[in-house]
Amino acid sequence: MLRDAQQEKSSLPPAWRSAALLLGFGLCACILLGRAVDLQVLDKQFLQTQGDARHLRVVEIPAHRGAITDRNGEPLASSSPVDSVWVNPKEFLAAGADSHELARLLDLEPRLLERRIRERADREFLYVKRHVPPDLAERVMALKLPGVSLEREYRRFYPTGEVAAHVVGFTDIDDRGQEGMELAYDQWLRGEPGAKRVVKDRYGRIIGDVESLREPRPGKELRLSIDRRLQYLAYRELKAAALEQQVRAASLVLLDVTTGEVLAMVNQPGYNPNNRAELSGQVVRNRAVTDAYEPGSTIKVFSVAAALESGRFRPDTIIDTGPGYMRVGNYTIHDTRAFGKIDVSTLIQKSSNIGVAKMALELEPETIWDTYVRLGFGSPPGTGFPGEASGLMPPRPPQRPAERAALAYGYGLSVTPLQLASAYATIAADGVRRPVSFLALPEPPTGEQVISPEVARQVRAMMEMVVAEGGTAPQARVAGYRVAGKTGTSRKAIAGGYDDKAHLAYFAGFAPASKPRLAMVVVLDEPSAHSYYGGRVAAPVFSRVMSGALRLLNVPPDDLPGLGSYVASIGGVRQ
Repeated sequence: MLRDAQQEKSSLPPAWRSAALLLGFGLCACILLGRAVDLQVLDKQFLQTQGDARHLRVVEIPAHRGAITDRNGEPLASSSPVDSVWVNPKEFLAAGADSHELARLLDLEPRLLERRIRERADREFLYVKRHVPPDLAERVMALKLPGVSLEREYRRFYPTGEVAAHVVGFTDIDDRGQEGMELAYDQWLRGEPGAKRVVKDRYGRIIGDVESLREPRPGKELRLSIDRRLQYLAYRELKAAALEQQVRAASLVLLDVTTGEVLAMVNQPGYNPNNRAELSGQVVRNRAVTDAYEPGSTIKVFSVAAALESGRFRPDTIIDTGPGYMRVGNYTIHDTRAFGKIDVSTLIQKSSNIGVAKMALELEPETIWDTYVRLGFGSPPGTGFPGEASGLMPPRPPQRPAERAALAYGYGLSVTPLQLASAYATIAADGVRRPVSFLALPEPPTGEQVISPEVARQVRAMMEMVVAEGGTAPQARVAGYRVAGKTGTSRKAIAGGYDDKAHLAYFAGFAPASKPRLAMVVVLDEPSAHSYYGGRVAAPVFSRVMSGALRLLNVPPDDLPGLGSYVASIGGVRQ
């Protein structure tokens, strides 16, 4: 028994070993505790840096793009905050997340989305879908997919849709101007984005702001000269005429004679800038500014103005237009019928090609050419609108008789509807040419006297005969107002000559003729339903738009029954 006890005692480990083991564990615990105190109290910057690297991010704060309004402050373009869905492909793939539910929710092709994510596996940012509605964004984040986050952006909205699209233009998905005034004043409207440091959770969601690094600077508001009421009126009437006449294209320009401001400008075909699927090159361009055409007979008022300024002709000067045709060089000039001997005023009323050609041939070669140049033909209007055309003018006065005659009745040059409207506004303003503006002006510009006031008033009186009985455009009349205008019908130029079956129909004019306030040009490209004459298809559009515009602007009538005798009696009393 004693021997067994001795053997059992001898098999136990020495006491010092237990003490050493306990001492070792104690030392390890002290070392770990010391290290923890060192990392979390004395030298915590390392862990803080590592944590920040995983959760602190610098994000951009988008700047609010400035609004575009009409002259009365009515909105034409505005921006609203939206969310865009993006994914970190590295994190998404590392977690083995399934993209099918995300694709289904965002109405995307699952296989296509998965392929996009895998192709960009080495990146940390990939847009999944831009500008999603708020409720959809919430449903996306409710999926709690790793690496999927939202980014706040702004989306541009256009309250008037197609009505003002060609003037206002549109932005791309990154809110940068692409057409129209959005492009012309992109820097003014855009502003500068800000930046801030934030804390994000494992799903990429912002859970706290740390500090602001740079405040965003919002874009500035842009106030256009457009009047939304007149714009809608012009749009409605031009679109109706375009559908009725089955035209290839159409344009309308309405200017304020006293300031040169564009009050309305519309084109057909149109487009809705809120629907990006419609933004193709053919429909988005502003034809009234970018497309130039031979103006036909609308140019004759300026040829007559040049002739009157030369001193060789007066409104009552008689011109023999003969049997209705005239040979000039190798070309034959025709009138619609034989007018015989007519004065210059009747020349405008009947739109005689022969009459204006004979006038041109009696003048010096540079007389008419110089008048056209002073009116701005052949030069860009200088509005700053993207893509504005300068039209086409002979670089020097034509010398050949046929070219001089053709230039006088609207061939051999091309002008844009905007240029033509500006020239008519010059006649309406007693010969003062004012720069055209798409921006609302605080006060009327001074302008430049390019035609004598007396000649401008003489031409205005002749133009009133165009809308009277016996003129080429009685359908342009406006009840209660005196109207002055001119029709135009020109064949379209093609390779090697002119197309006898393709025409441009014009009406240009202003009202009230006694004290003009509004000037307008209507152009219908290839009307094919009933007629192609400007007096029949373009003049009625002018009448309807001008009638509504004068009333909306509260312009006093100057052609009411009995108005002349009333004014005379008032004048007599004052005397």
